[in-house]
Amino acid sequence: MDHRRAQRRGLRRAGRAPAGGEMRTDTELRRPDGTVLRGWVRRPTAPAGPARAVWLVHGLGEHLGRHDELADWFLARGFIVAGHDHRGHGRSSGRRAAISAAEDLVDDLEAGLAALADRFGGQSGGEPGARLAGPPLLFGQSLGGLVALTLALRAPERVAGLVMSSPALDPGLSRAQALLYRTMLALAPDLPVPSGLEPDRLSHDPEVARRWRADPLVHGRITARLLRFVVEGSARALREAPRLAVPALLQYGTDDSFVNPEGSRRFAAAAPARRLTAREYAGLRHELQQEPEPMRARVRADLADWLARVA
Repeated sequence: MDHRRAQRRGLRRAGRAPAGGEMRTDTELRRPDGTVLRGWVRRPTAPAGPARAVWLVHGLGEHLGRHDELADWFLARGFIVAGHDHRGHGRSSGRRAAISAAEDLVDDLEAGLAALADRFGGQSGGEPGARLAGPPLLFGQSLGGLVALTLALRAPERVAGLVMSSPALDPGLSRAQALLYRTMLALAPDLPVPSGLEPDRLSHDPEVARRWRADPLVHGRITARLLRFVVEGSARALREAPRLAVPALLQYGTDDSFVNPEGSRRFAAAAPARRLTAREYAGLRHELQQEPEPMRARVRADLADWLARVA
């Protein structure tokens, strides 16, 4: 059996039907190195024909469950919504924030999409009652935005479109941080250390920071090897921006303390205008989807408008 088939068979099902007309299925995907990626698939219980799908790709130090409300929003619009916790994050296995190879997270995402296609692709053993209308959209937050973009540039046939929310296209390292990063990369590349990200700067809503601090699945760590993916991957993504071949929406705020908004501006300037819709939000912080109203309403309105045009 080849690795791809083994990866797909590794997605196990344990379905349950919560209230509200949806089916939620917890998933496990075992990777060739033994890492288990845990996530879920949520879908309407009675879809009217083939359904669009969106795969959520979360950020550094957090997990998929922090985006349940966004999943609700997509589900209400008829989408199948899926995702998993990155290796070393949330409920997935692996040392916290550690990766072994440069594009582990990207390879994991591609394997997850293959498993989703098997589940709803109409093949023998697929899940009854729902079918995909085509490849899924990717929605990437922060680190997840870089992961999703990297896959969209590498394998555009796998995705129908891409939403990047405050993507990590410029980590904004100071000279001191860059020196520490190079030292750690040479001496202890897999040692998890505090990321230094301040939860009070995630959003203008103080409840977001409170929930972050109280969440046992949030670890707030990073390793030098993972940071290298961000540093080198973001530089590569900016170089390859002219090759963007799928419809994409880029949303970012100017008051972002986690990633430098200049990276998003540079990507928007270099990407094909016929492919990319870019929206900059003055004064908004890193987690646009977690901003209080009416800030979030502006972000969601732009997302809904883009979806109506491309999805």
